[in-house]
Amino acid sequence: MQQAETTSIPLNAPSANESARPISWVHITTELTKARLNALVVLTTAVGFLLACGDAIDWMRLSIAMLGTALAAASAAILNQVIEKRRDGLMLRTRNRPLPAGLVPSSVAFTAGCILGFAGFALLATEINMLTGVLGGANILIYVLLYTPLKPRTTMNTIVGAVCGAIPPLMGWTAVTGRIDPAAWVLAGVLFVWQIPHFLALAWKYREDYARGGHAMLPVFDADGRITSQAALLTTLLLVPLLLSATMFGLTGWWSAAFSFFATLLFAALAVQFARYKDDRTARTLFLASIAWLPLVLLVMVIDRGPVSVGAFLRGRPNDRIFEMNSPPPALESPR
Repeated sequence: MQQAETTSIPLNAPSANESARPISWVHITTELTKARLNALVVLTTAVGFLLACGDAIDWMRLSIAMLGTALAAASAAILNQVIEKRRDGLMLRTRNRPLPAGLVPSSVAFTAGCILGFAGFALLATEINMLTGVLGGANILIYVLLYTPLKPRTTMNTIVGAVCGAIPPLMGWTAVTGRIDPAAWVLAGVLFVWQIPHFLALAWKYREDYARGGHAMLPVFDADGRITSQAALLTTLLLVPLLLSATMFGLTGWWSAAFSFFATLLFAALAVQFARYKDDRTARTLFLASIAWLPLVLLVMVIDRGPVSVGAFLRGRPNDRIFEMNSPPPALESPR
């Protein structure tokens, strides 16, 4: 997920006393794998899993899916930092990361990233199913080979980065069903769209630092913030029909639709404020609101999860699962 920048060291440079303090390997590992961000990535995988399986939860299978996702996400984070070591060193808010700070050799980090990536793919492919493993591997490749090289070249890198954030819930879904259903695309769409205002608000606040690092983020070229704020507002509003379609596709119930509708209106109201003032304060408020909005909406979706079939909704059977309507559920592969 492209909001990886949110886990960086604070903007202010450390003092001489702070620099002299010993840095633990726990801290280095946490920063190198972007553990705080990847906790959110793993959460979205769990949401996809829970929405697909309904009440019959295979906790062991869920745990394996989450572990495989965590390994893949850590791999992408490490390899991204290996490539961006020089640019990270130019930015105030990332120059203290382990690689530009010289705490870890690039060769060691690269090796660790490759090992974690292979382990994540192997775990998902053998213990869950091949489709989930392929999605995990594809996410690493997209993040490292597309998103990372595009960051200094085009503002479209934000769209590519959002694709990476939309894949983990698909992995959770396929871990249960072995396929990607229409409702799964709706869930992925919510994650994809949410990342745009989330990241634009962050990029506006740190636009000077992104420019210092040579990154082609939209706010770097949008001096008055008009395009940035409008894009943030439009994508926030786009979440409304997406979340309502989650109910229409039977992914969630009416309580979830109502909650997400009003929560998104509040989210959009803050985007309006950002569009009106275009300053760091409103950008920061919008960014913090995006962090609160996502887990709350996902939690309500899981609590009020509904049938995984548009047919169930149209036939007026809101509590039916797709497997009850059509055919017996496909056999799930048990973890070995």
